[in-house]
Amino acid sequence: MLFSILAPSRCAACDTPCDARALLCFACAATVARSGDPRAPFVYGGALATAITRFKYGRVPELARPLGALLAHEATKISVAPDAIVVPVPLHPSRLFERGFNQAALLARPVAKMLKLRFDARTLARVRPTPKQSELDRAARLRNVMGAFRARREIARPVLLVDDVRTTGATQEACAEALRGARCPHVQCLVLAIAPPPE
Repeated sequence: MLFSILAPSRCAACDTPCDARALLCFACAATVARSGDPRAPFVYGGALATAITRFKYGRVPELARPLGALLAHEATKISVAPDAIVVPVPLHPSRLFERGFNQAALLARPVAKMLKLRFDARTLARVRPTPKQSELDRAARLRNVMGAFRARREIARPVLLVDDVRTTGATQEACAEALRGARCPHVQCLVLAIAPPPE
C-alpha cells in the first residue's frame, strides 16, 4: 500500500515512467526508509528526499498530489482529536511569492480531508522573513525562528500542525509556542519525513 497511491505515471524522484498508482519507481522505492515515528513516518533520504526537494525547490507543485496522498495515508495511523484543526506551517509572504505555493499547505489539505477535519491555512502567520533553516546549524535554527510566528486569533481547539520535513524541530516548536500562546489546548505535529541526525 505504501507506494500504491494515486500518483503521476512517472517516478516522483527520477522521472522514470512507472505504474500510475506508484509514487516512486521500483529502484527509487527501495531507497526509502521508515523512521519508526508515526508523526514523522519516513527518514529524509534517498528518493523520498529527492522527491520532496523537487516539489519544494524545483517548482513541481504537481508532486503535492502523491506526496499529500502518502502523508494522508500515514495520518490515519495516529490518534488525532476529532475536533482538531489541521494547520500548515506558514511561509512568510515574501517566500510564498518567490516559491508560488506553500508546500506545507498542499500537504496538509489532503490530510484534513482524509481525517475529516477542518483545514485552516490562516490560523498561523509567519510575521518575519527568516533565512532557510537548511542552511543553519541547530543553535542558529532555534534563534532563526524564535518569535517568527503568530496566531491570528485565539484557538480553543486542538491543532494538528503539518509540515514537510523535521530536522531539529525548531520550526514546528516555534509554531506550537505561538499556538499555545493563543490558548490552543494541544498541538500535535505531523511531518512526512525526519532528517537523520548529523554524523
